[in-house]
Amino acid sequence: MNTIDEILDYAIDQEQQAADFYTSLAGRAEKAGMKEVLLEFAEEEKRHKERLLAVKTGEHELTPEQEVLDLKISDYLVEVDESDDISYQDALIIAMKRERAAYELYSDMAEKVPESQLKEVLAGLAKEEAKHKLFFESEYDDRVLVDN
Repeated sequence: MNTIDEILDYAIDQEQQAADFYTSLAGRAEKAGMKEVLLEFAEEEKRHKERLLAVKTGEHELTPEQEVLDLKISDYLVEVDESDDISYQDALIIAMKRERAAYELYSDMAEKVPESQLKEVLAGLAKEEAKHKLFFESEYDDRVLVDN
């Protein structure tokens, strides 16, 4: 991936894969509430994809913004299996870990390219993933940690 279009295409594909992942999990979830939450996650990823498509067509800019808070909750959680009867807690853990991996990928790529518009796009993508991760970490903090 050397051009901005190639990177955006990759990011768009990753967002679609994330939406498909959450939709698949929702299809296997046995509890109606969990299905609904996972479908909301899928819709959020679809919105991210649409935003990236707008960036690609020049309708929207994607540049680094202010730093995004990192609660680091996902750093201390163990991996969970994607079972048919997934709990809300496990779904949040999976989501946090996926967003963290995407953030690290874009951050690493941004560090490896020279100063350019490409570097800014990669840094912007990393910030977007950091925001997604923060959303899931905040949800985990509010809904799971508060109960324990």
